[in-house]
Amino acid sequence: MSIKIPYDTVRETIKQAFLNVGLTEEQAKTCAAIHAQSSADGVESHGLNCVPRFVDYVRRGLIDPKGSPELVRAKGAVENYDGHLGIGITNALFCADRAMELAKEHGIGCVALKNTSHWMRGGTYAWRMAEAGFLGISWINTESCMPLWGSDQPGVGNNPFCIGIPREDGPIVLDMAMSQYAYGKLGVYRLAGKQLPYPGGFDSQGNLTTDPGAIEESRRILPTGYWKGSGMAIALDMAAALMANGNSGFDMDEEGRGSCVGCCQIFIAYDPYLFGTREEIQDMLNKRVAAADSSHPEHEGGRVICPGERTLAARERSMREGVPVDETIWRQVMAMAEGDLDARDISGR
Repeated sequence: MSIKIPYDTVRETIKQAFLNVGLTEEQAKTCAAIHAQSSADGVESHGLNCVPRFVDYVRRGLIDPKGSPELVRAKGAVENYDGHLGIGITNALFCADRAMELAKEHGIGCVALKNTSHWMRGGTYAWRMAEAGFLGISWINTESCMPLWGSDQPGVGNNPFCIGIPREDGPIVLDMAMSQYAYGKLGVYRLAGKQLPYPGGFDSQGNLTTDPGAIEESRRILPTGYWKGSGMAIALDMAAALMANGNSGFDMDEEGRGSCVGCCQIFIAYDPYLFGTREEIQDMLNKRVAAADSSHPEHEGGRVICPGERTLAARERSMREGVPVDETIWRQVMAMAEGDLDARDISGR
C-alpha cells in the first residue's frame, strides 16, 4: 500500500540508514538526497525502493564506500576513470560534473567510467547536465537481465539510455530502459498489487502478460520495440565497454557479483550554443514543444506531455502533499535507520 511521507523525513531517514552502514556524513547526505528526489519525482523504483539493496551490497563488500574515481587516461575532451567499485551515485555525479567541465573547455566533454556500481536513477545525471545548461547524454551497461528478441533466456542488460535537453522553459529529459518496463517498475506495480497498463513480458508458459510478478519470476521482460530494443541494448552494452575499456555485460555475467557491480557508464556533455545563439536555440526548442502540443487531437484544451514534464509535476506534488512510498519498503528503511540492517530487500531489481 502506498502512503505519503514528507520529503525531508524521507531524505533524513535514508541518510541515517546510510550512516549506519558506514557512509560518511557527506556521502550519506548526497546519496539520501538523490534517492529521496527520485521517489519525489515519481521514480520510486530507483529511489527509496533501492535503499535496502544498496545497504546489503555495502555490507557484503560489493560496493566500497572508500572507492572513488581515478583517472586512467585522458585525450583532449575525453577522459577514462576507474570507479574502484565505489558508490554508484557519487561516482556518477563526479563524472557528469567532469564531463561538463570538459565541455566548457572544448565544447563537448566525454567521461567513460569503468568498474563502478549502480547509479540508481539514470535520469539523475541527464537532469543535472540539462539544468546546468548542457545537453547531456548518459548510459550504462549491466549484467544480462533481459532476453534477446526470440530467446527465452536472459542474454543482455536492460542498459538504460538518458538524454537531457537544456530548455530554459523546462528541460526535456528522456530516461528509458531498453525494456517496456524496467524490473524496478515491475516491483512497484507488484508491491501495489496492480497489473501493468500494457503487456510487459512473458510468463513461464511463454504468454505475454500484464502480471508484474509473473514477469519477475520468468525473467522474460519485453524489449521496447521488440527486436529494436533488444538490438539497442546490446549495442549500448558494447559501446560502453569499448569506450570505458571495461566490462561488457557478458563479463559481468561471468563474474556474477550482483546488479551493476563492475559496470561501465558514459557521460557526454555538449555546449548547446556552439553554433547558435541562446535566443535561436531556445526559440527552436520552444517551437518544437509547441508543435508537439498542437499535434494533440484535442489541442484546443489538451497537450502532449514531453519527456520530463511528468517528472516536474510529480516533484511539485510530492513537495506539497508528501512523497508516495510503499508502506512495506518504508518500514524496512525506517528499521535500517534505527540500526536493523538485516531488513530483507523485496523491492525487485
